[in-house]
Amino acid sequence: MVYIKAISYYLPEMVVTNEELLKEFPEWSVDKVAVKVGVNSRHIAMKDETATDLAEKAARKLFEESGVSPSEIDFVLLCTQSSDYHLPSSACILQDRLGIPTTAGAFDYNLGCSGCIYGMAVAKGLIVGGIAKNVLVLTAETYNKYLHSSDKSNRSIFGDGAAACLVSTEGFARIGEFALGTDGSGANNLIVKTGGARIPEKTNKSIIDDEGHTWYDDYLYMNGGAIFNFTLETVPVMMKQVLDKNGIDKDNVDYYLFHQANKFMLNTIRKVCVLPKDKYYINLETTGNTVSSTVMIGLKDCMEAGTIHKGMQVMCAGFGVGLSWGGVILQF
Repeated sequence: MVYIKAISYYLPEMVVTNEELLKEFPEWSVDKVAVKVGVNSRHIAMKDETATDLAEKAARKLFEESGVSPSEIDFVLLCTQSSDYHLPSSACILQDRLGIPTTAGAFDYNLGCSGCIYGMAVAKGLIVGGIAKNVLVLTAETYNKYLHSSDKSNRSIFGDGAAACLVSTEGFARIGEFALGTDGSGANNLIVKTGGARIPEKTNKSIIDDEGHTWYDDYLYMNGGAIFNFTLETVPVMMKQVLDKNGIDKDNVDYYLFHQANKFMLNTIRKVCVLPKDKYYINLETTGNTVSSTVMIGLKDCMEAGTIHKGMQVMCAGFGVGLSWGGVILQF
């Protein structure tokens, strides 16, 4: 069996409140952002602070809080879309910076909001396959570096941050069976078009969509309507697949902790899937949408608050950029 043994997270020191953000957008109101998006403040990485730096700090917190030594780690997985370089993998850099043995494997994987779930799935596979015993799964993102200064919608939603999860042969939460999925036909609905091999140079081009939003090739573009519809179509099906693969009914799930996209989307998912409020996690008031780290942050906070405790079955899920999605049952 495979378990989660430890979880920690790190948020950058700089905080931007709604009041500060809305000084740039006086046509908006603080109440509108708080009610619809569910975010009152978000942490933002400094100009010279990268996702790798955040991941390192999250990992060091995990070692300090859990008493696990870096020498015990035999594999490092880093989920990020904000790597330091095109090459090498930031996970390799972190192996050295964290003092993890050179006998450990390490690689990055490029995913967004489903990244935590995929990391746990890969880590479980490495352990079941006898390749590793202690896999350090890191998620780290600095989406705010990809946002145009005029993009008030996404700047109100996203926060930067990193999380660390130790997947091992023992721990406090057994990792159950996964349901994963991909639909690359929706890739253009959440994308940074330039900077990669396909379009290496900035184009300085922009378009105005049907809703009057200006989108830039050189910055993050999110088709909010398309992502919303994708989520509502995908999550109910994924939930059923997770339940079936784990051989349990909906009534057997004690708590639901999904990717913290935004408050409006989460509430709509809850209503569509007919989930009780008291079993459903929504909390992005002080963090915002930290992309691949939201699930781990939520798990850590819920365990510390006693919301999630021994004996509970918790469904975790992520969905977004790719388009990609995944879910799993954790048995505490």
